[in-house]
Amino acid sequence: MRADDAVPAGLRVGAAFTWRILVVAAGLALLVTMVILLRDIVVPFLIALLVCALLMPMSSFLQRHRWPKWTAVLSSLVALVLVIGGLALLVTQQIRSALPSLEHRLHHSASSFRTLLDSEPFGITAKDVNGWVSDGFDYLQAHAAAILSGFQAAGTGAVHALEGLFIIVFTTIFVLIDGPRIWGWVVRVFPRRARARIDVAGHAGWKTLTSFIRVQLVVAVTDALGVVIGALALQIPLALPIGVIVFIGAFVPVVGAIVAGGVAVVIALVFNGWVPALAMLGVVIVVQQLESHVLHPFLTGTAVKVHPLGVVLGVTAGTTLAGVVGAFFAVPFIATVNAMVVAAAKWRPGDPEPGSATDHGGVQS
Repeated sequence: MRADDAVPAGLRVGAAFTWRILVVAAGLALLVTMVILLRDIVVPFLIALLVCALLMPMSSFLQRHRWPKWTAVLSSLVALVLVIGGLALLVTQQIRSALPSLEHRLHHSASSFRTLLDSEPFGITAKDVNGWVSDGFDYLQAHAAAILSGFQAAGTGAVHALEGLFIIVFTTIFVLIDGPRIWGWVVRVFPRRARARIDVAGHAGWKTLTSFIRVQLVVAVTDALGVVIGALALQIPLALPIGVIVFIGAFVPVVGAIVAGGVAVVIALVFNGWVPALAMLGVVIVVQQLESHVLHPFLTGTAVKVHPLGVVLGVTAGTTLAGVVGAFFAVPFIATVNAMVVAAAKWRPGDPEPGSATDHGGVQS
């Protein structure tokens, strides 16, 4: 009797599954390592794909109305830049106009806070505070070299940010203009028998990504408007900057909503006191409940199928692996990969090829 015959069938099946799983895990680990090493290229490229998914409807709409492709693409990019620049200008203008009032409120809040600390049960006097400040200056002087190296690292990071912006702009332009041809080249890299399945998966993934971006955009705008209206009603300063923070935070599920809401409550606490801060907290909770129980179920529908547990675990894993960047990309990555896997699994030889929606330019697959 051969030695293999002595091994139970269940153990042989388990071993066969195990070594294949280990091979897949090793491949994924290698892929993650490469992404981390090339993060200065990969992250801007992924951001560019999200921007393309956001601008594609406008570019396609213009091209359907007989705009030249280059003109439609550049017009879409200019519109995005104007929106971002307009928001930045409005935020800067509001901060500048509110500075005198903010300084007065901050001075009053600081005086009240010192009075609170000086009373029981804290008993922290001005002498104690001055001592802590002196200790802080001593610490800064003793660690000046480390702080200087931190500033140098920040300068290097600024250079990388400019490089990333360059990659984002050019990737967005060329993907919007020549996306179908780029995707066709990617498909041809795979073996001939797998190309049709890969093409179907790509179409499904891109459709899910564009749906996700549109839903998140509507949700972010709605969240920002709700919080801004609440801040204005409570006469909390910096209402527009708070709205911008909420808008950006809405693109990071779970974590972004908590952080953005916390910023709004802290600003209300510092400049208006406890009662307005509690009222602002109530506004933030109401807005988040509307988002979770009304907006997402109504807007998402069957376009983006990601279970809430998958969202929480995905955001947690993304944060652990790549910090804020990982949290930002976790949900669109999970949604896109899920759609691609499902579409590839359902495809059968002889099924019609994905309908081409690329006649008006841009990446649709």
